[in-house]
Amino acid sequence: MSETSTPPHAGGRIPRTGLTLAAAVLTGTVALIIALVALGNITDFGTNQQFVRHVLAMDTTFKDPDLMWRAITSHKLQDAAYLVIIAWETLAALLLLTGTALWAVGLRNGRVARARLLSTLGLLMIVLLFGAGFLAIGGEWFAMWQSKTWNGLEAATRNLTLAGIALLVVHLPGTTGPRHGENDS
Repeated sequence: MSETSTPPHAGGRIPRTGLTLAAAVLTGTVALIIALVALGNITDFGTNQQFVRHVLAMDTTFKDPDLMWRAITSHKLQDAAYLVIIAWETLAALLLLTGTALWAVGLRNGRVARARLLSTLGLLMIVLLFGAGFLAIGGEWFAMWQSKTWNGLEAATRNLTLAGIALLVVHLPGTTGPRHGENDS
């Protein structure tokens, strides 16, 4: 009996599949990106601090009076928001790095439930950060789309897209092996 046609083993062990490897690689890729983003924000704090300040202050938008009431001009509040972003990125990176390591172990021993859980949590954090945080709040509420200088919508879309694809692959049925009596080919 081939490995892909056997039912899941007792104790949560599953047969290896190409989708399991894809989930591991995609989780690892997102983990690397967000870890480098967090590290960059920590080691080069001032660069993206200015980005956050300008986006929240809305000082490079069209300055429509109907929107400018939304601006946050307090440096303390702007910096607090930036620190929350960095903490969020760091936590997501740790979850995804741990998830990647668990996927690697799961490829050998067939246990991927924890890898899937941690990957899901980390990837959802990325979706929230870049989808809700950067696209919705930054892009729409603070009108970041109007700024030619401080516009992170393209980068946010790239990160959101990659995390979304990874999340879908992590949750495809084949990432946990074929169901009893199914063939994974």
